[in-house]
Amino acid sequence: MSTENEGKAVPGDPAAPSVPPTPPVPPSAPPAPEAGPTSGPESNPAPTAQEVPATQEAPTVRAAQPPHAAQPAPAAAEPPTASGAPASHAAPAHAAPAHAAPAHAAPAGGWPPPPPTVPSWGAPHAPVPAAPAAPRKRTGGLVAAVLAAALVAGGIGGGIGYWAAERGDDGISSTTVSSGETPASFKRDPGTVAAVAATALPSVGTIKAKSGGSQGEGGTGTGFVYDQEGHILTNNHVVASAADGGTLSVTFSDGKSYDAEVVGRAEGYDVAVLKLTNAPKGLKPLPLGDSDKVAVGDSTIAIGAPFGLSNTVTTGIISAKNRPVASGDGTGGSNSYMSALQTDASINPGNSGGPLLDASGAVIGINSAIQSTSGGFGQSQAGSIGLGFAIPVNQAKNVAQQLIKTGKPVYPVIGATVNMNDKGEGAEIAERGTGSTPSVTPNGPAAKAGLKPGDVITGFGGHQIDSGPTLISEIWTHKPGDSVEITYERDGRSVTTTVVLGERTGDS
Repeated sequence: MSTENEGKAVPGDPAAPSVPPTPPVPPSAPPAPEAGPTSGPESNPAPTAQEVPATQEAPTVRAAQPPHAAQPAPAAAEPPTASGAPASHAAPAHAAPAHAAPAHAAPAGGWPPPPPTVPSWGAPHAPVPAAPAAPRKRTGGLVAAVLAAALVAGGIGGGIGYWAAERGDDGISSTTVSSGETPASFKRDPGTVAAVAATALPSVGTIKAKSGGSQGEGGTGTGFVYDQEGHILTNNHVVASAADGGTLSVTFSDGKSYDAEVVGRAEGYDVAVLKLTNAPKGLKPLPLGDSDKVAVGDSTIAIGAPFGLSNTVTTGIISAKNRPVASGDGTGGSNSYMSALQTDASINPGNSGGPLLDASGAVIGINSAIQSTSGGFGQSQAGSIGLGFAIPVNQAKNVAQQLIKTGKPVYPVIGATVNMNDKGEGAEIAERGTGSTPSVTPNGPAAKAGLKPGDVITGFGGHQIDSGPTLISEIWTHKPGDSVEITYERDGRSVTTTVVLGERTGDS
């Protein structure tokens, strides 16, 4: 309800101009001095009202009820005497600073004299200045509420909303402001995670593999563009289920999907190479870094499709190097072994085969396995606990080149069978090989280096060996023909020699 409309409804306002202006002035002046002495003995209510700051009293009056409804309350408390007039002016005096209308308050009580039954708040001139003030006060309360809500929603948006409300206080009731969109030219600084991810994501694809069986079982993994011919590098266990008669597809971040086929697989390395059957033009291979130069503490960025969530980017650091890891291939077949890069970047099922990048955006590893709370290595639905493992890219690159060239993996070997169960004392050469064959291949690399059954290998290429899997992981970081220093113990004596690695082709 508007106080302005209430003022027009009071009679007597049109008669005010017909009364001579001089007579009203003297009568209005005497009540003022009389009000002073009169208010002296009765000054207790006035100081009580003045002790409350004007900025606090005015909102209280407006919040309780409209001015027209609030006016009868002071009239009922005091008789319509000269002493009552100043008392009725005390409340508007506190509200005046907020509404800037004190000049009309004094004449309202002096002329024309208020009827005994009508309080001075009903005078025609007093409510008029309060009319524009009331909406502003309520708007001020609205502004405070909007500001509080906007600040909860967001800092910058809240600031804009408050700025608009302040300038809309002169009559514009809406405080809604639409925030501008991010400029199209806005770019992240080179080297930031956002910049690296933006560059790498178009070259990373989500792989869907389905077996050739009636059930069509399969899984989801990740791969990345290896070259412009359409070769995709990934893990063997990602595509193993579809390798024989199944189907494979690769979907990139732009939503485009392409059928793919297996070029070659290496179970022992857990590396596979696919090729897009209709590779598009303009493929951008991810740059390959040097995993030998990676240092503990270096930043890492992992990209993949954890639990099917494609194009997921996570970050971390290199937590350790040369971590011996054995993981399954997803089919219950042979295990794979790697001297892995350990990272705390979040890696989960579905990240397998995806790139592990350094801060420059170069691939330093292929995300392949995690340590789960179940206590085993490999792909587990338990999820990441901050222990992820990646095949060093230097090893993966060598395997990929061999697979593209011949379709078959080539492994370096020492020509000896070692115990794969014991751990802590080294890798012991078994007494007998598989199928009662000799544990040390006659005229093989180990035999030429002087190794015999029962010897315990404790060092290989400068790395400590504590088990058979650790030894294999280190051997497979090399190439056939490499000369490597090896340390072993025999009869309590430590011996160091050099072995020239042989080779084995294929996984069978």
